[in-house]
Amino acid sequence: MADALTVDIVAPDGKVWSGAASRVIAPSVEGEIGLLANHEPILSVLRAGTVRVTSGTDALEFPVTGGFVSFDHNTITIVADAVSTDED
Repeated sequence: MADALTVDIVAPDGKVWSGAASRVIAPSVEGEIGLLANHEPILSVLRAGTVRVTSGTDALEFPVTGGFVSFDHNTITIVADAVSTDED
């Protein structure tokens, strides 16, 4: 299946990652949320945990300390309080 989602992950200090994906799993305060193309619109608060993005053959992980996730029209925006990356 081709990548069908547009994903933006941002933190207070700027954009962390942006690109196409086929799946995103995010740690919501109500449990993990799995998002695929054509999912129902959602807005949820994130808890500390790991956002997992499947982009092509890559499996990316972004540890977050909290924030929120928004999904609408196959676009996912994750606004994190802080994100840990390999460069940290």
